[in-house]
Amino acid sequence: MPNFELFGAASCPFTRELREWLDWKGCDFIQYDVEADANALERMQALTGQRAVPVLVENGKVVQIGWQGRSCVVSLQRT
Repeated sequence: MPNFELFGAASCPFTRELREWLDWKGCDFIQYDVEADANALERMQALTGQRAVPVLVENGKVVQIGWQGRSCVVSLQRT
């Protein structure tokens, strides 16, 4: 299992930027799209108490919310 988990959204450009940075650093991570995965959204909210993405988790602990001071808020509505 990778040390890092990235909770984000396909619609969030900051999620993409953080993912690209992790790739550039050579970090092994797993990514969850909280807009498409209700379980991932629940887990992210349990960890952070927020709906802001991206969220970076290392070894089960939140190490970063947002990317360079910016984030997106995901909707709780399901289509």
